Amino acid sequence: MTAHDHRSWLTLGLSLLLASCSSTTSGAPEGTSPQPDALVQQRRTVVIDGSSTVFPITEAIAAAYNAEANDPVEVDVGFSGTGGGFKKFCAGQTDISNASRPITTEEMAACDTNDVRFYELPVAFDALTVVVNPQNTWANDITVAELKTMWSPGAQGRITNWSQVRPGWPDQPLTLFGPGLDSGTYDYFADVVVGQATRSDFVASEDDDLLVRGVAQTPGGLGYFGLAYFEDNSGSLKALAVDSGSGPVVPTVENVVQSTYQPLARPLFIYVNYTSAQRNPAVREFIEYYLQTAPTVVEEVGYIPLTEEAYNIALVNFHQGEAGTVFDGQPQPNLTLGEVLRKTKRIN
Repeated sequence: MTAHDHRSWLTLGLSLLLASCSSTTSGAPEGTSPQPDALVQQRRTVVIDGSSTVFPITEAIAAAYNAEANDPVEVDVGFSGTGGGFKKFCAGQTDISNASRPITTEEMAACDTNDVRFYELPVAFDALTVVVNPQNTWANDITVAELKTMWSPGAQGRITNWSQVRPGWPDQPLTLFGPGLDSGTYDYFADVVVGQATRSDFVASEDDDLLVRGVAQTPGGLGYFGLAYFEDNSGSLKALAVDSGSGPVVPTVENVVQSTYQPLARPLFIYVNYTSAQRNPAVREFIEYYLQTAPTVVEEVGYIPLTEEAYNIALVNFHQGEAGTVFDGQPQPNLTLGEVLRKTKRIN
């Protein structure tokens, strides 16, 4: 059986199972802890898709969970980008959606259409990292304005050389690498750097490992992705300090915690199907384990953990059935760790 067939089998099984049980819990009141459904006690599968940025966290936690569990769970973790993951999630095809940005108003409408309610659980902070090839000896930092010069729609077919971006940079071809249009990382970068959709003549992929290899093999390459992918490949890439007006700041844990690496610091999320958590004990157990072990795993993977209080609040919200979003369908750049914590206390 191929990976695609395997995932399709899991998704079909999930859809049939939910259809057979929909009459028993469709009226579950908000504010109640997720309870097991007797008809699905034996289902030990969890289907996850979405952000490639969050993928390493979820994959590592799934592996750790099954290594410790007396009754292992079959966890199918894929990545089709945040947008691609929400399409599946809001169609009821997945239990959990990894997301590198908050759910949008359009995605919320799609979930509403299909009666998909959800928990929104922040799980980490990321420093979206701008990288170049190590052979690039001329660029050690870059301003947000210069990034906009490179990536704006008006640059398409016109800004093709490093010398066009900053005086003194060499006459070297500029090759751009970035996440595909279904990526939440693309959405976030386009919003906070360009203010609209970017130019389209760049090498795009939902697989961050392909972007890593592309920049590592292209002397004039520049790309961006989550901090963990840079940390994993720091020997073959060079990260640029980003200047948003107060001087160049490198993407580090300390600078994210101190809120000086802006506007490219952002929270990362998982979204959990409310009905799946009600009916499938495996989903409920996995989320509890996820939130309890996230502080350690997030750091090991290469991202920035939230505070212990933030994870505790997320677990309480999950147990109390606090469904919905506090992000109003917007990326909301420049959020600090403390501001995300305050938002989680007001989940509606």
